[in-house]
Amino acid sequence: MRLQHATWQEVETYLQRETGIIVPIGSTEQHGPNGLVGTDAICPETVAWEIGERHGVLVAPTQNLGMAQHHLAFPGTISLRPSTLIAVLRDTVTSLARHGFTHVFFLNGHGGNIGSLSAAFAEIYTERSMRFGPQPAGELHLTTNNWFAGPRVRELAESLYGDAEGTHATASEVALSWFARPEAIKQVAMSPRIAPRGSARCDADEFRRRFPDGRMGSDPSLASVEHGERLFEASVADVWEAYRAFTRPD
Repeated sequence: MRLQHATWQEVETYLQRETGIIVPIGSTEQHGPNGLVGTDAICPETVAWEIGERHGVLVAPTQNLGMAQHHLAFPGTISLRPSTLIAVLRDTVTSLARHGFTHVFFLNGHGGNIGSLSAAFAEIYTERSMRFGPQPAGELHLTTNNWFAGPRVRELAESLYGDAEGTHATASEVALSWFARPEAIKQVAMSPRIAPRGSARCDADEFRRRFPDGRMGSDPSLASVEHGERLFEASVADVWEAYRAFTRPD
């Protein structure tokens, strides 16, 4: 069930039986020679939509823009400042909490968002704790889950790609995005086959010097739609398990 395809009456009815919601969050950034600029949003969105269909969970619109300043030397990347992303996340959660959602599950597709998500959660909880006068009604629980970090996905990616998985423009995320958008497959030779490794803690120009084609330690030419389908099913299982544990801890 997708929030943007529901009426307000349907959301009101949903809240009578369930107060959890999945918010896919990603980024709009370069993903190497054969990866889509929208990869980091496409992947969590695809997994979230499937969980919504299979299990009747409400899925919010995807937050497509993330904190991706280190990719700005590559055309097509759009980045929010950390402070901007934190503000967007705070307003998103505040809006949902206003309606009665108590468990907001951010399904993330971009490692660069993790710090801003944690900071936003700290701001939200602090604001509730330090508020003078009447406190906000009801409980509020927030969490981040990375679609690529679940045990089934990690085990499968290791078996398929080993050391060629890398840390950005990975074979697994490219494969999942191709499964979701097979019309957008790009076949490109990689040179070198496995990209340089290193840290992304730098500005955009330095990042491009370190990683000239945008990849970090990966060989995404190994990706395939068939791999993407397997990774999709693995992630759906991982994320559903994590969502249930979050919303029903007992």
